[in-house]
Amino acid sequence: MAGHKILVIDDSKVIRVRVQEMLPQGNFTVIEAKDGQEGLKFIVKERPNLIMLDFLLPKVTGWEVFQKIQSDSKLKKIPLVLMSGRKEEVTDKIPEPFNKHYFAFLEKPFEKKELTAAIKSAFDLAKRRPPEQVDAGSGGSSEDIQALQAQVKKMQAEIVALKKQMTQLVTIVKQKLK
Repeated sequence: MAGHKILVIDDSKVIRVRVQEMLPQGNFTVIEAKDGQEGLKFIVKERPNLIMLDFLLPKVTGWEVFQKIQSDSKLKKIPLVLMSGRKEEVTDKIPEPFNKHYFAFLEKPFEKKELTAAIKSAFDLAKRRPPEQVDAGSGGSSEDIQALQAQVKKMQAEIVALKKQMTQLVTIVKQKLK
């Protein structure tokens, strides 16, 4: 992990320093951001290998930072550890289990063992993230196209059958009205 950049976004200097002290010496470059706004700038500028994000932040909240990360296909590939002293704040926005959302959760206060486990989990979850879905306009594999064509054909057949049924219904209603 030598040469990896870790971005710690937390309004608490104590937490930022604590993370840096708990990491193995010399293996990481730790970049610190004191609020969500500064964190977003560092994410784009530094392209860290790991983001540790406090959920309750000034200026731009951790929830807003999380949403911006998730909306960018390149950024959402970065392993993420969400941190909070109030787990219920996180679960109000993102339902458990968190591992379905491709990030690790670290409850404050934490010990070195918990920090290490959360970082490992974040990297494992990021590796398991499924590839991005292909936009309809960007091509797609021939298998995807064939599957879509089969669906369209099936739907067209259903539409024809529904039109026949509607015609029969209209005929019956007209006969009853005479």
